[in-house]
Amino acid sequence: MKLAAVFPGQGSQSPGMLGDLAGNYKVVTDTFAEASEHLGYDLWDIAQNGTAEQQRQTEVTQPLVYVGGVAMWRVWQQLEMPVPSYLAGHSVGEYTAFTAAGSIDFAAGTKLVALRGKLMSTAVEPGVGGMAALLGMDDADVVAVCKELTADDGVVEAVNFNSPGQVVISGHLKALEKACEVAKEKGARKAMLLPVSVPNHSSLMQPVRDELASAIADAGFVLPKIPVVQNADAKVLENVEAITASLKNHMTNPVYWTDTIQYLAKDGVAEVVELGPGKVLAGLCKRIDKSIKTHAIESMAAVEKLIEARKEGFADA
Repeated sequence: MKLAAVFPGQGSQSPGMLGDLAGNYKVVTDTFAEASEHLGYDLWDIAQNGTAEQQRQTEVTQPLVYVGGVAMWRVWQQLEMPVPSYLAGHSVGEYTAFTAAGSIDFAAGTKLVALRGKLMSTAVEPGVGGMAALLGMDDADVVAVCKELTADDGVVEAVNFNSPGQVVISGHLKALEKACEVAKEKGARKAMLLPVSVPNHSSLMQPVRDELASAIADAGFVLPKIPVVQNADAKVLENVEAITASLKNHMTNPVYWTDTIQYLAKDGVAEVVELGPGKVLAGLCKRIDKSIKTHAIESMAAVEKLIEARKEGFADA
């Protein structure tokens, strides 16, 4: 039986995240302390005491979820859990996956993710861009709405294909508002703006793409020890050049999460464990393929449950 570990992206953070685990697994606070040295500020304090608004700032959110995912990967290793057959991560979570896979070291990954968050937060002026979620529409219909509304004075693009019937769009705020109206007219069950001021994964990220691409090229990536299914391609890439090219393109390319999980299922993955704050990816996985067993490991209760499940044969090869 094959197991995959997945790492969450922006939106999974919350005040007090991983706090109850830190009292039992020192590796959690040690990981945040290590990251804080590289960042120049106390990331654990923000994780525990920061407001939801502060944590939603892209330049803060991305290091938070990246470091949170690495911390949980280290807990997983400390528990001597099985080595997954595959790793994957949603958006910035992909950097966590490559760190867990030994493709990039933690110090370099922390600095790279911090730069990514900073660049993405400055790609457009505040109040200009954003994101919205459309529920209950086919992917093709969402893409068609976006193409219909995109014009010289307004960009709106489908950027996160999260699960069947759940697509996130990104672009100029006015175009997003119009797209939500049109989507409802065309039968969307819900169409709502998200509390995100950055048009992630859209062509509006192009002004900062080259700077991130240069940093990725200099970050010292090597071949991962565990295969990583990448978002922009929904497959495992075979060499460092292809891996880093995909990461560079990912800045302005969609997250194909549905296809990522389907790739895992097609290759025999029967269980998926989400490592990091929140339970977003476990929920999406259930909607994509109900045959896959899912586990969200983000609290002490979840870890205790995992330990019991392991005694009964969970994730034995």
